[in-house]
Amino acid sequence: MTESEPLLLSINTGSSSVKLGLYHAQARPSQAPSTALAGENLCKIRASEGTTTGDGRSTSAGPATAIDSFLDELVQSGEAKSVVGVGHRLVHGGLEYREPCRINPKVRADLEKIIPLAPNHLPQALAAIDHVAKRFPDWPQVACFDTAFHRTLPRRARTLGLTSQLAAEGIIRFGFHGLSYEYIVQSLSVLDPARLGGRAVLAHLGNGASMAAVDCGTCIDTSMGFTPAGGLVMGTRSGDLDPGAIVYLLENHKLAVADVSRLVTRQSGLLGISGTTADMRVLLARRGSDERAAAAVELFCYQAKKFLAAYAAALGGLDTVVFTGGIGQHAPEIRQQICENLEFLGLRFDAAKNAAQQSVISTPGSSVVVRVIATDEDQMIARHTESLLPGRDSSPG
Repeated sequence: MTESEPLLLSINTGSSSVKLGLYHAQARPSQAPSTALAGENLCKIRASEGTTTGDGRSTSAGPATAIDSFLDELVQSGEAKSVVGVGHRLVHGGLEYREPCRINPKVRADLEKIIPLAPNHLPQALAAIDHVAKRFPDWPQVACFDTAFHRTLPRRARTLGLTSQLAAEGIIRFGFHGLSYEYIVQSLSVLDPARLGGRAVLAHLGNGASMAAVDCGTCIDTSMGFTPAGGLVMGTRSGDLDPGAIVYLLENHKLAVADVSRLVTRQSGLLGISGTTADMRVLLARRGSDERAAAAVELFCYQAKKFLAAYAAALGGLDTVVFTGGIGQHAPEIRQQICENLEFLGLRFDAAKNAAQQSVISTPGSSVVVRVIATDEDQMIARHTESLLPGRDSSPG
């Protein structure tokens, strides 16, 4: 690689982790966007990450240390001189930021104001933005929002059963995992170019889990709501709850707001039900001998099946199901349990293909195509960053 080859840096911060990727950019800043943006891949050169355990505890250096180490490598190798843009995953864009955009002082200030919408994620992402700006102030930075994919939700899907005044303040269904879903839709544009999957249910199943109803590439509903804690039961998050249960805990168990927040985001879900772990691999291995592990797996699959069928109704039919995320991609037992007994939707599941980890796990005669697709949020970040290199329109939608 020569010094003149432009590079893109992606930074994907979680609540207590960070993933970094370095990509070859496909176009100079002065050129039109690369055709690679509509293709399958940008070329990733290097990756690094700080990982977390299933219950959210960090098992390696913190995000700031991981970012510093990666930046130090770029300086030492001379690659820092070739970086033309840095893209960041932002969990939330609030009401205003509905598309990726260049980060400037106004954007940075606006994002600071919406920290209460995602207090477990936005501070870390903003700290990463500030850290890069301090070390390399000339590097253009781009914000890529997980909520942006769901900006197409119709009113009936985004409205919560509260007052119109609260809705106007932004207490609505935002939806999350948008960069993952966007990558899957772009993958479907290659696999099914005529329909983008048609009436599709996309299942991003991992430690954080959600599902989305997507009609020919346009999102019409999604399981996560005002926060990423809603929807499906997850690794440590409760998923949907009767709001009266929260009131009961506050009034009768005398829990503080911080205690309830910790309960529904860090201590519940698969971890809370099993009492031991949020790791689906461990739960699957134990479910034959551990009733609580079996209960956690059963609830996870039951809820996913319910959402899948509900979204088929919202879509007016079903053409495609896509499994992605760590569990969705790597746990055939979970996929089978979710897809069983859905023949009434036209879904005919092929257990042998599923066990063999094939990319299509429905039968040839199934009217619903069931796919397994590896997602890549970091590549979506790189694609958006390339499209917003200096000299191109960077105003938010």
